[in-house]
Amino acid sequence: MSTVRCLISLAASKNWRIFQLDINNAFLHGHLDEEVYMKILVGVTAPPGFVCKLNKSLYGLKQASRQWFARLHSELKSQDSGDLTVVAVYVDDILITGSNEDKIAALKSHLHLTFSIKDLGVLNFFLGIEVSHTNEGYILTQKKYTKELLQDCELDISKPVVTPFPLNLKLTTEGTPYHNAELYRCYVGKLNFLTHTRPDISFAVQCLSQFMHSPTLQHIEALTHTLRYIHSTSGQGILLRATEQLTLQAFSDSDWAACPTTRRSVTGYVLLLGNSPISWKSKKQSTISKSSSEAEYRAMSQAAAEVTWIVRLLEELGVHNLKPVALHCDNQSAIHIATNPIFHERTKHIEVDCHFTRDKVLEGLLHLSYLPTHNQLADIFTKVLPGAQHRNLSTKLGMINDSPMPSLRGGGCWYSAQLSNTASNMITTTANKQGCNNHFF
Repeated sequence: MSTVRCLISLAASKNWRIFQLDINNAFLHGHLDEEVYMKILVGVTAPPGFVCKLNKSLYGLKQASRQWFARLHSELKSQDSGDLTVVAVYVDDILITGSNEDKIAALKSHLHLTFSIKDLGVLNFFLGIEVSHTNEGYILTQKKYTKELLQDCELDISKPVVTPFPLNLKLTTEGTPYHNAELYRCYVGKLNFLTHTRPDISFAVQCLSQFMHSPTLQHIEALTHTLRYIHSTSGQGILLRATEQLTLQAFSDSDWAACPTTRRSVTGYVLLLGNSPISWKSKKQSTISKSSSEAEYRAMSQAAAEVTWIVRLLEELGVHNLKPVALHCDNQSAIHIATNPIFHERTKHIEVDCHFTRDKVLEGLLHLSYLPTHNQLADIFTKVLPGAQHRNLSTKLGMINDSPMPSLRGGGCWYSAQLSNTASNMITTTANKQGCNNHFF
């Protein structure tokens, strides 16, 4: 989804409209490079021992998706023109945007004549994500998905909470097993999909995902807490803001040995294009770090890899002058390790791939910048924060409440104020409106 968010953010900044298409029977349009045979269908009369030779791709073939993409790719190459037209493809769902809508209309006509398409008009719903266009940019939410998730919930989520995970809770493998492990896995999987537009729950979902194999009562209580938070903030989404200056910056953070079972650290990072969040992650590191600096250094390597990919993508989309990208970290020692290779005694045990950051600094792709912890946006991906701090960082990440949701107690509602032009001074406020007198923060 990082690619889709990147594309939408670019369209918002360029004031391009985004159009959506659906290809009818996409996998039937692929050409086969191999000889493929299948059994005679039931009801078809044929001599004994005869089989069917396929002339084209068919649903169910292992190469069907690859052959469909190859066919589409050949058609798009033949439609090359001087204007920039961007096409994003997810199986048979297609997004098209660009600087010349006449060229886009011509491309849609060509695709319809070649494949037969459904023209769905201007983008408003894609892969379960609702997209609305405003004067400020594009708002991405999953309100319909969230509503369906909460309607089917078999847990008690009536009491609102202000954080997506309980403060100071450390989950372990010990405890009384929960009787319905499948239910736990189902909800955690659904929450994982919700993180496409809800970066504020990424850390909570990362914690819950570690115990899918054998959840306990402690885990189901933590899951219930997360669902209660989702219920009280179900109108939230992200704003991909229109901005004249497209700059890329990254924020990287890590805790240190916070997991009581494995003593491994958690990596968190987020990339902003302008003021819009386009990529983020919260993930436990694969090995134990001997110090907090080492854990931060490993996290920087993951962020550097994502920056490398996003820069290449944006350059293909015509966005240049992105280098060097500022990578913000709140650990001075980790920055020194990445910029000064003489600390051999301290870093000789670190895996080679973790020195990826150092190479990108030398190449000029990255510029490492120290950032105080209270301004570190990636902090929300590595630990549970108190309510006020959690709301502050969520707002700085570009999260807004697209539709104020009533509280379950006292008619409380909460609203997001109009966002400012820079991520550093965006704030969240509450407002009394339409009889909403109580606020739960």
